Amino acid sequence: MLTSLLDNDFYKITMQNAVIKRFPYAQARYAFINRGGHAFPEGFGAVLRAEVDKLASLRLTEEEKRYLKITCPYLDPTYLDFLAGFRFDPSEVIIGQQGSDLSVVIEGPWYRAILWEVPLMSMISELWYRLRGITVSAEADALIEPNTRDKIEHYRRMGLKIAEFGTRRRFSFAVHDRVVSALRHHGGDSFTGTSNVLLAMRHGVKPIGTHAHEWFMFHGARFGFKMANSLALEHWVDVYRGDLGIALTDTFTSRAFFDSFDKKFAKLFDGVRHDSGDPIDFAAATIEHYQRLGVDPMSKTIIFSDALTPERVERIRAFCQDRIGMAFGIGTNFTNDVGEEPMNMVIKMVEARPEGQEWLPVIKLSDVPDKHTGDPEMIALAKRVLVVGQSGKAR
Repeated sequence: MLTSLLDNDFYKITMQNAVIKRFPYAQARYAFINRGGHAFPEGFGAVLRAEVDKLASLRLTEEEKRYLKITCPYLDPTYLDFLAGFRFDPSEVIIGQQGSDLSVVIEGPWYRAILWEVPLMSMISELWYRLRGITVSAEADALIEPNTRDKIEHYRRMGLKIAEFGTRRRFSFAVHDRVVSALRHHGGDSFTGTSNVLLAMRHGVKPIGTHAHEWFMFHGARFGFKMANSLALEHWVDVYRGDLGIALTDTFTSRAFFDSFDKKFAKLFDGVRHDSGDPIDFAAATIEHYQRLGVDPMSKTIIFSDALTPERVERIRAFCQDRIGMAFGIGTNFTNDVGEEPMNMVIKMVEARPEGQEWLPVIKLSDVPDKHTGDPEMIALAKRVLVVGQSGKAR
């Protein structure tokens, strides 16, 4: 099903590089979370197992290595040599099925386990349709390129910058490939690139991404919740020295993030990414924070990436125009818009074992309380430490 090691989101590559350099002895566990309560058909787990086992044969090609060397100069030669020797180890993935319930657990050295999440989610999503006999109708198939063209031309007319972030919940790789091709053909300057490294290479666009929640979640387990944001940002800067300068804000609520995002970080980072909660409230708080630090908000960018639709993008644009820079990462609305309901599922880090320590639960305090993930006792502890109220926001 997957044919390339680079059929993955770029932030997994950039985080793997950082993990190797900062936490080479750390261990991690991840788990599949079925938010939508999907009932999996009989035999789903066995088919997924077979597809996972096939990934052991994937390896970075010389062409792919040259592409990364030229396109991503901040990935040093030692990391590229490591990636050329990397092989997936299917024994790190434990798959079970009881009736219609699917369980997937990943466990291993963090620098290895980190690459499993996105391929697994994309395979689960594609198999979810395939094993239930769902295919794209002839009518929907004929509309994939025209609908994508209409969406990106709409954004282009508004003067917006749009990236494609839809690997994890795509309908299929074939649909994803056609979507990126249409975006590249019709997007002009509005289409900034894709999170999928293979498709960025194939279509000659920029791979987009920096880091994800797990980077901050691990720091919370290793250094404590009070220090998690500041040390996660500090270590990122140590590795990338100013490149890849968009910071994710909502691992322990955005309010707690901004408490750590002082003038040094506000100047060092090019901007921040919004991934949960009301985007207008977030934009207003971000603008206020930059102004309070004496930083011109128009010199910075917010990347909006939470469940975006054309209507939501228009609302955000109307608020942010001439107040702060903005760009958008759109996922499922691009890559799974063929008439079927997309899956509602995630794979999250659930435990970490920093060097010299025992296994510790890791947690995420979203700006939306219903999206808090992790051990309930640890969530309660983090709320007390960070003084987070019932609304989910830091006080």
